Amino acid sequence: MAQIRGTAGYNLGNNAPSFGGPSNMGRQDATNDPSPLDAIREQTSKIEDWLDTLSDPVKPYLPAIGRFLIVVTFLEDALRIITQWSDQLAYLHDYRHIPNGITHLFLMINVIAMTTCSLLVIIRKQSEYAVMGLAGVVVTQALGYGLIFDLNFFLRNLSVMGGLLMVLSDSWVRKKFAPAGLPQIDEKDRKMYFQLAGRVLLIFLFVGFVFAGDWSLLRVIVILVGGVACVMVAVGFKAKWSAIILVMILSIFNIIVNNFWTLHQHHPHKDFAKYDFFQILSIVGGLLLLVNMGPGQVSFDEKKKVY
Repeated sequence: MAQIRGTAGYNLGNNAPSFGGPSNMGRQDATNDPSPLDAIREQTSKIEDWLDTLSDPVKPYLPAIGRFLIVVTFLEDALRIITQWSDQLAYLHDYRHIPNGITHLFLMINVIAMTTCSLLVIIRKQSEYAVMGLAGVVVTQALGYGLIFDLNFFLRNLSVMGGLLMVLSDSWVRKKFAPAGLPQIDEKDRKMYFQLAGRVLLIFLFVGFVFAGDWSLLRVIVILVGGVACVMVAVGFKAKWSAIILVMILSIFNIIVNNFWTLHQHHPHKDFAKYDFFQILSIVGGLLLLVNMGPGQVSFDEKKKVY
């Protein structure tokens, strides 16, 4: 542009640049060529449209399914405490050295909190208080059962927390009015950042999967594909179909690895497999809410709409 402006006022014959000349036409064609990123976006948009078409029949039910799956691990845990009441008391007293009266109170509060808060989440009533109650259960159980320094437990429960944050975001999306005393912009910002935190926390389960189990070629392929999908979910780039990929990977993994129904009633790993099975279901529920709501405003998917 500096050369064009410098010679624009002088008649230099054939040396003057021509806007219709081959060099400028080549430059214009180069400008019009799509970049590799644009080509990837075009192809992924086609895949996303195809997935949207396939999911149309179940899309109206995704929020209800997602919310139920998120709390199903808490409902299973409450039922397990009730059916194994004496074993739970013995473990807390003998191994955790908690006095008898406090062990009874601890289990009763956990059962009541998990059952009540889970039902509130399912029926979309008082979601803020329900999520706080379930988050409190996660923390108190980690302390009570001595699992707070267990890496696998920690990563899984981070993902469960991410699902609970998605429940909060979903409840705020569906509100017609902001809570009393809070301006609308605050409600919007709060929903935006909770969606970001929720989708980032959801992928921590997959981080735990990377460091657990035996290595094989299939495992490496799953880790590579799932790892790319996790990064895309975290940054919000094609987050919907990346979440669908993670839902499929986790569902297949859950059925193959955590098939507790095939184990004998007194098998030592039956309860662990059942616990892991329902925890993964909860994280799948959070991913389904992400599929339904989208990644939110703090994401590449939203930024590219602006620019």
